[in-house]
Amino acid sequence: MRPRSVRLKEGYRLAGCCSPRWNDPIRGYFSHDNVIAVHRRSCPTLDKTDRERLLSLSWEEILEEKESRPGEDFCQLDELDFGVLKHHREMGVDYSLMVASILNIEPEQAFERHRKLRGLKLLKRVEKVMVRYRKNVVDNKWIKHRNHTYYEITPKGEGYLDFHLSQKAD
Repeated sequence: MRPRSVRLKEGYRLAGCCSPRWNDPIRGYFSHDNVIAVHRRSCPTLDKTDRERLLSLSWEEILEEKESRPGEDFCQLDELDFGVLKHHREMGVDYSLMVASILNIEPEQAFERHRKLRGLKLLKRVEKVMVRYRKNVVDNKWIKHRNHTYYEITPKGEGYLDFHLSQKAD
């Protein structure tokens, strides 16, 4: 159940033999290329290694500082919330009426979800400036709608979406 967005600090890599997942008990092996290979503690490959090269490790010490697990507010989200976050990741800056149309939901649901996700700091409002037209739809077209409120996904929203998608994959 390791989120896709988890990044290891420089000098660490996940071992391919046992494919450790986030939160598995782990050990490190100081390899000949000066990189510490991260193994599951129960990996049979470790039985065949030089014991002097084995290290005790925890996920907290090897993860990039900027990565974090979702907070308590993660449990407030449902599939529609994640659908809205995914839309903003894939399409970029967009507004509630367009999100409603693309996701085939009522406009009020889109307005409500945008308010909720903005309150949780998973989306942020984009100031009234020229914005790129829905990416992957029309290249290099910029528009400005004074009557729409535009939103984009935040780094926190990206992390929550990655975590959610990794849980579904497992």
